[in-house]
Amino acid sequence: MADPSSYRPKPGQIPDSPGVYRFRDEHRRVIYVGKAKSLRQRLANYFQDLAGLHPRTRTMVTTAASVEWTVVSTEVEALQLEYSWIKEYDPRFNVKYRDDKSYPYLAVTMNEEFPRVQVMRGHKKKGVRYFGPYAHAWAIRDTVDLLLRVFPVRTCSAGVFKNASRTGRPCLLGYIGKCSAPCVGRVSAEDHRELADEFCDFMTGRTSTYLRRLEKQMMEAAEEMEYERAARLRDDIEALKKAMEKNAVVLADATDADLIAVAEDELEAAVQIFHVRGGRVRGQRGWVTDKVEEITTGALVEHALQQLYGEETGDAVPKEVLVPALPDPLEPVQEWLSGRRGSNVSLRIPQRGDKRALMETVERNAQQALVLHKTRRASDLTTRSRALEEIADALDLDSAPLRIECYDISHLQGDDVVASMVVFEDGLARKSEYRRFQIKGFEGQDDVRSMHEVITRRFKRYLAEKERTGEWSDGESTLAGTPSDSYGDTSSDTLGDASSTPSGPSGDTPAHDLATTSPDALTSSLKDDDGRPKRFAYPPQLVVVDGGQPQVAAAQRALDELGIDDIAVCGLAKRLEEVWLPGDDDPVVLPRSSEGLYLLQRVRDEAHRFAITYQRTKRAKRFRASPLDDVPGLGETRKQALIKHFGSVKKLRAATIDQICEVPGIGRKTAETIAAAFAQAAPAAPAVNTATGEIMDDEESETTAETSGEPVSAGAPDERRGQER
Repeated sequence: MADPSSYRPKPGQIPDSPGVYRFRDEHRRVIYVGKAKSLRQRLANYFQDLAGLHPRTRTMVTTAASVEWTVVSTEVEALQLEYSWIKEYDPRFNVKYRDDKSYPYLAVTMNEEFPRVQVMRGHKKKGVRYFGPYAHAWAIRDTVDLLLRVFPVRTCSAGVFKNASRTGRPCLLGYIGKCSAPCVGRVSAEDHRELADEFCDFMTGRTSTYLRRLEKQMMEAAEEMEYERAARLRDDIEALKKAMEKNAVVLADATDADLIAVAEDELEAAVQIFHVRGGRVRGQRGWVTDKVEEITTGALVEHALQQLYGEETGDAVPKEVLVPALPDPLEPVQEWLSGRRGSNVSLRIPQRGDKRALMETVERNAQQALVLHKTRRASDLTTRSRALEEIADALDLDSAPLRIECYDISHLQGDDVVASMVVFEDGLARKSEYRRFQIKGFEGQDDVRSMHEVITRRFKRYLAEKERTGEWSDGESTLAGTPSDSYGDTSSDTLGDASSTPSGPSGDTPAHDLATTSPDALTSSLKDDDGRPKRFAYPPQLVVVDGGQPQVAAAQRALDELGIDDIAVCGLAKRLEEVWLPGDDDPVVLPRSSEGLYLLQRVRDEAHRFAITYQRTKRAKRFRASPLDDVPGLGETRKQALIKHFGSVKKLRAATIDQICEVPGIGRKTAETIAAAFAQAAPAAPAVNTATGEIMDDEESETTAETSGEPVSAGAPDERRGQER
């Protein structure tokens, strides 16, 4: 625990200007980001008598070991930079709203030649129009099923669409009139896009236009005695009305607005948002956060606005945002929202009428969400705390292992040997910290050597980070060699969410005068190489390996060789779920009903899942390899052009150099290289459909792989899968 006076800036050193500040801990990890109209006045509040600070603020300043700041020219820039840094560093003491679920959206992929209507979750993609979010995916599907009668837009996947185009037969929806079947040419791309535009217009609230048009067409059909067509139009009108009834009118003036309500107590706060478009509630979502510092309702609203609109632009930011309390100061937030929308945005508290009544409904939802969250969390916190205490007692640890890392090895008969590292903090999975390894030190199957290599590589990186940031004391020895002494360059150890550290300013000086720099430039230029989540920067209290005595001994030996003696090691054997400790001949047997054993099993199973997923991905890439992969300078675009031109690898292999030159973008020199690559390649083994086990020719195997997404294996799939671990 640090004394704030040990890193307090000298008098007069802090500027009296708008800016953003960062508190860092002893590992140089950013633990809190804040903004201020006056940095001098704001930071002075943190360095007063500890007894006068809020308990959570006191915990933050005593956890921190340094503070630094960046000067900006306006409060709007400070707001934007604060949001960027919170997203980048994920500080543990900042208010971070946690979605209680991944909300589904109704999405229309307008970026495709034939737009598709589907349910989407996760990050929003460019060129896709989103409606929602909805509380349940089935609510979206019910609405879409009704609207497809009137707007028969494509809903099938890319594989189904390509297969229908190849066979000339549409899917079932095409036969029953709920798809216009652009896959077989029943409508042109332009007409189908017009249908998708009309679908989007209806979803945005412009419903009366289509109802009047259908009613007029129905009357005309009845007058012309086309009774079947009139009956079909009547059913279409009923379907539209039924879809509209799912979203009752709440604001009579067809308002576009978002309503945000907050329910809070001393420890936590719940936020509920209603998205109203065209006077109807089109979406609802909710967040919950821990109040890690003393914070007002207006500040909670400000953080909610940052999270809600930080990645949005244009019409996704409504003209009107109704809130229970206004941020202080109001002008920078309102200016920031207007900038994201491109026009004025009104941020206000509803006082009377329909909007005030609807706000009360949103507030009731927020209160219920907070109560439900507390009910769930009380049980969850108790269970997790008991599990960590049981593990500490069973393994004779000094304290509960708040950070646990688990390692597993996966391979297929000695091929594609990989390892995984998963991280659990406070009993919960922290997926952003997961890492994956390729075994580099040797060939073949040896789980013990693999475990030793992985533990060595992981903790060499930790020691390297520790030495680089200056955490070694004068009396300690530095690393004997670089992290790549034994197993090659470890910079490529990880794949997936880890990225290499960019070069740029160090950010180690107390202040950076960037008042003349734009917010976007600030964000990119201040991506220093310390403070952000690192690949291997933080040590665990407990290392768990998937295996018994041999694997545990290998892991402990790796730590001993590196001189690390403050990290506990154990192994969990699958057969009897026994916990093995280094040097012990007998295992530790936890009761079957133990919460501690259950947590260790969850950690082990997650490591196994993560490892085998990576191993299968590598195997699938290997199975899909072709002689074209060895042609230098031949990228994916030209590979696809070759396959599209000839139809299959088999036909490409039989083509002459002149025929290969006919493909756009392929010159004679490249064609000669391609022909030589096929001449040197060994004949391909028979391709096997892993779903049916039948042997196929090249054309069939390529079609199967393209439409199903499953790898086509050479050899008996059942025999090979049986040896996978």
